[in-house]
Amino acid sequence: MSRSLYDELGVPRNASEEEIARAFRRLAKTCHPDLHPGDKAAEEKFKRISAAYEILSDKNKRARYDRGEIDEMGRERVFAGGGFEAAGGFRPGGGGMRFEFGGAGFNLDEILGDLFGRRRRAGGPFGGFAGGFGGGFEAEAGEDVRIATEVDFLTAARGGTRRVVLPDGSAVDVTIPAGTSDGTVLRLKGKGRPGPGGPGDALVEVKVAPHPLFKREGLDVIVDQRVPLAVAVKGGKVRVPTLDGEVALTVPPRTDSGTLLRLKGKGIKDARSGRQGDQLVRVLIELPKEAELLQLIERWAEHRPV
Repeated sequence: MSRSLYDELGVPRNASEEEIARAFRRLAKTCHPDLHPGDKAAEEKFKRISAAYEILSDKNKRARYDRGEIDEMGRERVFAGGGFEAAGGFRPGGGGMRFEFGGAGFNLDEILGDLFGRRRRAGGPFGGFAGGFGGGFEAEAGEDVRIATEVDFLTAARGGTRRVVLPDGSAVDVTIPAGTSDGTVLRLKGKGRPGPGGPGDALVEVKVAPHPLFKREGLDVIVDQRVPLAVAVKGGKVRVPTLDGEVALTVPPRTDSGTLLRLKGKGIKDARSGRQGDQLVRVLIELPKEAELLQLIERWAEHRPV
């Protein structure tokens, strides 16, 4: 007996969407082909968990799987249960050829439509497929597949490429446009599941990893910057990191801690709109380390109300 999709991901049947996504991400990190080049067992496991996630992350497919309408590969379960018993052969008619199956009737052209992924047309010699079995079918495209990939903050901000592995095990380099935000879905035409009318698409959801220095707000970038007390009092320049490297920032005299200073055009540029944000530098005043100065500040503070 084959393992269920829930067994493949190691989750119970009543698992939430979030639990399923977490389980997939956890397993993918242990068997991703990029991490285990040449390891066929890891590659096969990644294919299985990807196929499981593709079905269980889709509410409609998951419901059909739970009802037993589709199998672990997403294929229709047509001949399930009971023996095949023809009642007097078949009964042709306006509704198509009808057989008796385990005591219940079924229509052959409806089943063929399910098996081959083709839409029924009105008319035709079998009451459903124009031109009989040889022609007149409307081929449906294959299904779209969803893939999650994680990119670092700078790649998402500046643009780049990311290699992702498709459910069939093949790898493809995906272009990450500059300004890509967390949750963006990129469409790869023709990289989904195959079908009679051609393959579907692959939908790549981009997860942007947090950065230790930069935080994003729209197209703006926020950075916390320590500023010596002397510079904050009398003004001066400090070096601050940006997406494109360090720059000199002018700190006005008597700048309070928490003040936001703006670097125009140093934020994120959106590849689609061409708009560019700014970098906001939050000043964090740093006390002097010299013992003499610290003692002077402490004596001053003793006479100030708290």
